[in-house]
Amino acid sequence: MKRIASSLKKITASAVLICSTAMHASSSYADMDWFEKFKNTASDKDLYTFLYAMPKGGDLHNHISGAARSEWWYDLALDQSKNGYHYFTKTTINNCVPYGSNEFAGSPYLLLFKTVTERTYTTMSECEQSEYKRLEDLNSEEKAAFLNAIRLNGKGEGRDEFFQTHWQRLYELTDNPYLMLEILVKNMQAFGAEGLIYMEPMMGSLGYQLADGTEVSDEDFVAMIKARLKQPDAKATGVTVRLQESILRFVPSAEQQLIRDYKFVSAHSDLYLAVNMVGREDNDKGHPMRFLQTLRELRRTYTNVKLSIHAGEVDEPNSHIRDTLLLGADRIGHGINLITDDELMREMRHGPYMVEINLISNLLLEYVDEYSQHPFPEYLRIGIPVALSTDDRGMWDSNMTDEFFVAVKEFNLSWEEIKTLSLNSLKYSFVDDKTKASLIKTYEERIKHFEDTAASGKLKKANVTPVSYQFLCNYYSVCLVQE
Repeated sequence: MKRIASSLKKITASAVLICSTAMHASSSYADMDWFEKFKNTASDKDLYTFLYAMPKGGDLHNHISGAARSEWWYDLALDQSKNGYHYFTKTTINNCVPYGSNEFAGSPYLLLFKTVTERTYTTMSECEQSEYKRLEDLNSEEKAAFLNAIRLNGKGEGRDEFFQTHWQRLYELTDNPYLMLEILVKNMQAFGAEGLIYMEPMMGSLGYQLADGTEVSDEDFVAMIKARLKQPDAKATGVTVRLQESILRFVPSAEQQLIRDYKFVSAHSDLYLAVNMVGREDNDKGHPMRFLQTLRELRRTYTNVKLSIHAGEVDEPNSHIRDTLLLGADRIGHGINLITDDELMREMRHGPYMVEINLISNLLLEYVDEYSQHPFPEYLRIGIPVALSTDDRGMWDSNMTDEFFVAVKEFNLSWEEIKTLSLNSLKYSFVDDKTKASLIKTYEERIKHFEDTAASGKLKKANVTPVSYQFLCNYYSVCLVQE
């Protein structure tokens, strides 16, 4: 993999545009003029290159277990042999268990490319062992199938494939704390290379095991995170990281998880800032009002825990977003069906609540059939605070530049709107005020330098090599250099 640039300054210096005539970008009219001219004449490749090199803010809606590209999972899993982990994945089904097994449980039997540790493999029957191969022993066909099994890249795949097979296939990979920390740093590197300066991903603190099966405590995991973020390769990205805990909203123990997570986040508020509620909204066992009394009790004790909740990621009109705000959420994840509530639309104009927009996720999970159905431009242009985010970018095989590319191509964004989206991703972050002010200052300085260069009046490509992934190639036929 190419060495990723350690600072956005390097990207900007070699970036898309070279100044050939003096022209100030101070007025909004001038800003609009140069960008509109560029946008209307640029090829899709040139537009993507421009957006890749463009300074950006942060990513506020990112599930770290869904944020790794398939190739990252494979390579990092093999590298974990240094920590004593060896992995086997299921390549055949030999009917080794009785009929009637629970295929809707967390570990379905009839699922190819479910990946387990060597420790689990050794407990299997001889018949079940015959269904698995060492990850490093996969042939080219099996490896390609493994990679494709944990991303949405085929017709007919959608939310059921995503929710019911992806994490079940990853299975014991996500229990490895070292592996998950490498995925965090991989995202920092990739985001830093495309101009982001902040991440606030959902990354749980429980459920990790060492190679010998020893449980990793949440305190030990926090120490591991802090140590990894101090390593030179992480610091070189220039990306500031804070984390969110998350609960699976529809499980029977969700209230107990919520109580535990509030206590944990409050005790580690230098690193963890918020609790998020995740999981399919069309599972009504996780309806928002289930948690109202629990949250009211928690707020009697805790003063330093923020709340963001997935809401409105459903096909039907309902009251989930309104109910979610009553729960105390400051940010709404997805918010697609907000458009069906006229009164709430009026109330949310100009803040203080923000909607985390996930354009690629909403298309691939079929909450919109095409972008002409997406309410994002209506929210943006009536003044409801919004920011773009990547959700489960690894499983879409996409990046933040793809989100901006889709927004510009499908909704004709202006330059001011592009900057507003990045600023919102910092202004509505949960980070402390001092850090937030520093991030905003950094972004404003970098974007000002970039637009002053871009507004030279004559565009000329220079030597930046943007990285793109399968989504852009599959949906827009922009197929550039991949990692």
